[in-house]
Amino acid sequence: MQTNGLTPHTTVQKKTVRMRIAGFSRTSLRWSLRAGMRTLYFRPKTLNEAVLHLATPGIQVLSGGTDFYPALGDSVAQGPLLDVSNLHELRGISEQHDYVRIGGLTTWSDIVRANLPRCFDALKGAAREIGSVQIQNRGTVAGNLCNASPAADGVPPLLALDAEVELTSQAGTRRMPVSEFIVGNRKTRRRPDELLTAIWVPRALDPAASCFLKLGARRYLVISISMVAAVVLVERGRVSAARVAVGSCSAVARRLTDLERDLIGAVAKLGLGASVTPAHVAVLSPIDDVRATAEYRLDASLTLTRRALDMCVEAH
Repeated sequence: MQTNGLTPHTTVQKKTVRMRIAGFSRTSLRWSLRAGMRTLYFRPKTLNEAVLHLATPGIQVLSGGTDFYPALGDSVAQGPLLDVSNLHELRGISEQHDYVRIGGLTTWSDIVRANLPRCFDALKGAAREIGSVQIQNRGTVAGNLCNASPAADGVPPLLALDAEVELTSQAGTRRMPVSEFIVGNRKTRRRPDELLTAIWVPRALDPAASCFLKLGARRYLVISISMVAAVVLVERGRVSAARVAVGSCSAVARRLTDLERDLIGAVAKLGLGASVTPAHVAVLSPIDDVRATAEYRLDASLTLTRRALDMCVEAH
């Protein structure tokens, strides 16, 4: 069946779907076949083809699948699926005069291996904390942002880098800061007809030191209690620019803008972290849950922020 020159694959074509579905689980679509349900599955080869498919009502975007499949639980994948894992034009990192561009399908393993300015050390640190190596090989930067979990490891470093997202639809391309893109728990400003195609990071902080710290119930493979990304630029022995972002302690990761302002002009020496006060983290709004109490999260965020700033100063 042809539709505007594009070929939809249905679960009736069982063998084709098995061969083409991306991710670590292929059982959901086979189950839907047995249940007699019809799931449209598209795997475009170009961005133009992909944005055409986004006009399909209710379509879901699938890339690495590291969030999509666990979210299904015991349920069956239903509704149209747009698998963008074959859009090679959306994967990779390029350095331009004013920006570093990270393609939306760039994996966390790609981030770890890339030769990037030192201000990206926090992002690399977060990349190493995202699940196992297998997850890092599959999970994408765009998927981490669009999933919009309060505990998404990649968000605080991108906030601290003043990153912007690029959203593409048939109508064209628009950009907005990451700080405006994620608006709540699992909520973003991406329209249903848009695909997150790239992340743009301004290069003003290239020489800055940065680090990422995460606290969880164990060392690896854990959802964080709190996490902090810090970027500190030092000139002539004093802090000339500072960015600090905290995740897992609010519905969305938050920049500590009062702290950033107070750090400007401070002498860049070990012990800088002691200038962080409880008032600086009071803008956070943590909750009590099975991992930690709100009070503990605030205290942990204060400690992690102090340590992160001292680590940045020590790295200069």
